[in-house]
Amino acid sequence: MNIALYFAKRYLLSRKTINAVNIISGISVVGVLVSSASLIVILSFYNGLENLIFSMYSAFTPELRIEPRKGKGFVADAAFVDRVGKLSTVRAYHEVLQERVLLRYGDAQYIATLKGTTFDPAMSNSMDTLLQEGRSTLRQDNEDYAIMGARVQGTLGISLQDESRRIEVFSPRKGVKPGINPAEEFIMRTIRPGGILAYQQEFDDLLIVPMPFAREVLGEFTQVSAIEIHLQPGANVSAAQRELSQQLGNDFLVKDREQQNPTLYKIVRTEKWAVFIIIAFTGIIAIFNIVGSLTMLVIDKKKDISVLMGLGAGNDLIRRIFFFEGLLISLIGCVAGLILGFLFCLSQQVFGWIRFGNAENLVTNIYPVDIRMFDFVLVFLTVFVISALISLVSSRLSVRQTVRLS
Repeated sequence: MNIALYFAKRYLLSRKTINAVNIISGISVVGVLVSSASLIVILSFYNGLENLIFSMYSAFTPELRIEPRKGKGFVADAAFVDRVGKLSTVRAYHEVLQERVLLRYGDAQYIATLKGTTFDPAMSNSMDTLLQEGRSTLRQDNEDYAIMGARVQGTLGISLQDESRRIEVFSPRKGVKPGINPAEEFIMRTIRPGGILAYQQEFDDLLIVPMPFAREVLGEFTQVSAIEIHLQPGANVSAAQRELSQQLGNDFLVKDREQQNPTLYKIVRTEKWAVFIIIAFTGIIAIFNIVGSLTMLVIDKKKDISVLMGLGAGNDLIRRIFFFEGLLISLIGCVAGLILGFLFCLSQQVFGWIRFGNAENLVTNIYPVDIRMFDFVLVFLTVFVISALISLVSSRLSVRQTVRLS
């Protein structure tokens, strides 16, 4: 049996002659409890927001995207498409032609990204969740429709109810030298607005149009900017990415969702860990209460220390007793805080009593929560390591001073 741990447990549960020791120990436990619980709650809520953001991004972004390593476009001939389509995990693929264009609606102008695609968003059920207004189809009744980002709609003041007005799309004409009439230097086509995407930075400046319309406006009838690939449900994205990369060679890049928009993933994850570090520093301040608890406990047990030393106990045993004492105080608060944080997050998942408010155009009005076991392990290890270091230093200093005075 570990004698130091046995004495530490007895000292923790026994009554102290100095009542302040009980109060300081209780404050230390509560401080660690609150900091541990807050860490779990913050991490779980950030996990929920991360899942919400990534799910919205995934509804609009394919699992894989093929782009040229050099240049803006490439020719997707029959042989190239055959290499992509014969992959067993590929469910569907479509061509994309993307370029910057000038938009005009009435007197307002805006430079946006034109995205022509052979994929009809109306075929995707997940696309409807991203629509703020209108419909997700690109062609109906032999007329082309455009789906636009929220910034495009807001800047140009586009109204879906005004059926008489169209969006004018301008693109520089290839191979034309500047002349007297600037209108001859541009290709202009009009298209009817059909839908507005919900506000999200990744597609705020997009104007999604059918591929034939994009080819006419851009004057590009042979090349494509990329090929977007949708995989079978449950398919291994990494394995499919490696296989496609091997088949296509070094002239093409096969990007997964994170590689298609690394900034989004980096920002979301960086914010989460930044908040974790800030709350962890707050927890460190609370754990420093152990210093006061151990100092007062050493003073309270000065007679016991003298008796133990008279029975042959060395300084190392005395230090380990109070080291385990500080560690027990922290771990009790940490475990209680983890349980409290888990119950809090679980109640949010079940009842959803914390809400975003009554703002419009939100995907969900309930604050999302995602409880992950890794966060509990991380918080426990963080508290354990910090508590061990503080308890080690505090027990050594307190016992050394007391033994010297004795």
